[in-house]
Amino acid sequence: MNGVTVAGAGTAAFLLATGGTHALGRLALRWGITDRPGGYKTHVRPVPYLGGIAIMLGTVVPALGLLGFGDHRTTAIMIGATAIALLGLIDDISPLPKSTRLVVESVTATGVVLSGVEASITRTWLDGPITVIWIVVIANSFNLLDNMDGALGAIALAGTAPLAVAAFVRGEYGAGLLLVTLAASGFGFLPHNWAPAKVFMGDAGSLFIGFTTACLAALLVTGEGTGTAIAGLLLPTFVATVDTGVVTLSRRRAGRPVFQGGTDHVSHRLRRLGFGARLTALLLASVAGATGTLGLAMALHWISPIIAMISAIVSALVLITLPQRVPIYGQPQKPPKVTYERRP
Repeated sequence: MNGVTVAGAGTAAFLLATGGTHALGRLALRWGITDRPGGYKTHVRPVPYLGGIAIMLGTVVPALGLLGFGDHRTTAIMIGATAIALLGLIDDISPLPKSTRLVVESVTATGVVLSGVEASITRTWLDGPITVIWIVVIANSFNLLDNMDGALGAIALAGTAPLAVAAFVRGEYGAGLLLVTLAASGFGFLPHNWAPAKVFMGDAGSLFIGFTTACLAALLVTGEGTGTAIAGLLLPTFVATVDTGVVTLSRRRAGRPVFQGGTDHVSHRLRRLGFGARLTALLLASVAGATGTLGLAMALHWISPIIAMISAIVSALVLITLPQRVPIYGQPQKPPKVTYERRP
């Protein structure tokens, strides 16, 4: 696979995503498929969905056109990711029960694992279930990460670009091409979603990006050692993993429901510290790019897998802990002091 082919696929993905986002956004407004203001949401007017479907088409169509169905693992990933995007679309139109989403995601992830995508963490039969659980968790972590204009599109672009290079270095040309089209699609969507956003990707886009990234990261560490597998899974998904860790820890400490939406994500904490929406998106994308580059350095054998693994785990723990110091829920109200009138 030569550079011209890869560049052509990326260009086609960009054009499909940016043109499709514009067209589908207009249709979403006409059909009333919008995210309306209210609750913890910060936008003041309805914003159309369907940007995620444009990302899915921009990713899958050029890759499928060049790869066909020759590689059963990338074929399973493309079919599974498309199914997940459609699941997200249904959820955007009419919210589904969490149990329904988890069942569909688990079945789809199992199909990908059965195709031969399996992170070699324990080198036992446990690797299959572990990979399925990890794919589902990461898909939903990316879904939670889509909470601020421009953030997830920028993170997807910055994180998947070095992962694509790592795939080509490892000789996984099908996975590399799919990652190129995913990065280019995120780039094509980004101008429409940059603050203030004109179109949202919705669950269709965030679940698709998370599922595809998780599956391709797992593919690239299939058959590798434990250190390589752990680092290879964590580094491409670092920002989403840390964000989920921050939210889970803070909500448990505050006694709040873990799965309830809120403004307590890393992006919201950065806004509390005075960063604007655009700068917040750039900061998160920079972290995704840095960790992705560390994964690329591991693939190039510039650093050992053990060093990459330890660096990723320690950094994640630190970055999950530090944001807890940012006040996000406010001070609890003390009950009024009751006084009694003393009678003579």
